[in-house]
Amino acid sequence: MESFLQNNFAARIGGNMFGKDTKIYKFEKIKRAKREAIKNNPGKTIIDMGVGEPDDMAFPEVVQALAEEAAKWENRIYADNGIAEFKEAVARYMKSLYGVDLNPDTEIIHSIGSKAALSLFPACFINPGDITVMTVPGYPVMGTWTKYLGGDVVNLPLLQKNGFLPDIDSLTAEQRAKTKLLYINYPNNPTGASATKEFFEKLVKFAKDNNILIVSDAAYAPLNFKGKPLSIFSIPGAKDVAVELHSMSKGFNMTGWRLSWVCGNELAVKAFATVKDNADSGQFMAIQKAAIKALDRQAEITPLISEKYERRLKSMTETLKKLGFDAKVPEGSFYLYVKAPVATASGIKFESGEDFSQWLIKEKLISTVPWDDAGHYVRFSATFVARGGKEVEEQVLSDFSSRLADAKFVF
Repeated sequence: MESFLQNNFAARIGGNMFGKDTKIYKFEKIKRAKREAIKNNPGKTIIDMGVGEPDDMAFPEVVQALAEEAAKWENRIYADNGIAEFKEAVARYMKSLYGVDLNPDTEIIHSIGSKAALSLFPACFINPGDITVMTVPGYPVMGTWTKYLGGDVVNLPLLQKNGFLPDIDSLTAEQRAKTKLLYINYPNNPTGASATKEFFEKLVKFAKDNNILIVSDAAYAPLNFKGKPLSIFSIPGAKDVAVELHSMSKGFNMTGWRLSWVCGNELAVKAFATVKDNADSGQFMAIQKAAIKALDRQAEITPLISEKYERRLKSMTETLKKLGFDAKVPEGSFYLYVKAPVATASGIKFESGEDFSQWLIKEKLISTVPWDDAGHYVRFSATFVARGGKEVEEQVLSDFSSRLADAKFVF
């Protein structure tokens, strides 16, 4: 007998059909394929280039700071909307790395990770019928919550011919009038593309002309391989129409610590803080205080992390280019996003990026993430596990190359 709850589920998560959907999502398919590949190849390991989180721990001095702060009596209580010391450290960091001036009291607020921040922004701005503009392929959280609240989502495809930048001019007059939020993410997951100053300038003008708030997800911004990282706030007037999300995850190996911040437009930050105050009681003070240690040592920590990913990406790019892929080292992030082949020379056909990704797992024991939202692509990540330093890293990369050495693809 079915529980009465089956008819009580909200329509936004499926209503009375919740839990009955038999569709298998791509990440579950990847997990199943990995289990099958391991079972069929005993003694061998999967090279996991699908994972999107750092393979290393936070730096020792940051871990030590956490241990020390966690032992302090005064750090046991609710942090609510964050501690002043963390916001002040963020302001120093943004000035040092991006040349951006922010008021720590009114223009910075912490969040329990960027994902949590993206889930709350629609609650600040979206009423039924309002539009959030998202980019695809990409991180869907803000769009998902927009729909939960009765809003609509307009997806702009990220195409190679446009440098994986969205064509904002394609939005109709009606769409522009209804749009409240416009989400961008650069350096981008999954494409690895970086925004240009010219693109940010165009975007800021567009937002001003159409009364739209830009939500710039800059989680990967510290991982920069060309020049200095770029913040949207380097553009004059950007604070009038934008907020930016930054994270401790990618540039400091602190993914599981769940700490990020929202900064920029004072009124938008205030709105976010108001909604957030009704959603959580803040991140553990000891984590915020340990993060200060990392932020103040960014010039020593982040370049070492960036150097590792750039080194790995160069090797991965060389391997893929030899096989005919149109691969190039991105300007930032830790991703390689390449067009999937249509077949192997032996006649195996790939109708999608997912088909190719499944073949890679089952035949070559290499895990990737497929993206078929705007063409058939797969994403290789340089975050594969190689604990033991450069020697182990080089072995994994050599193994990656040798596993693909006899492959011949048709594009």
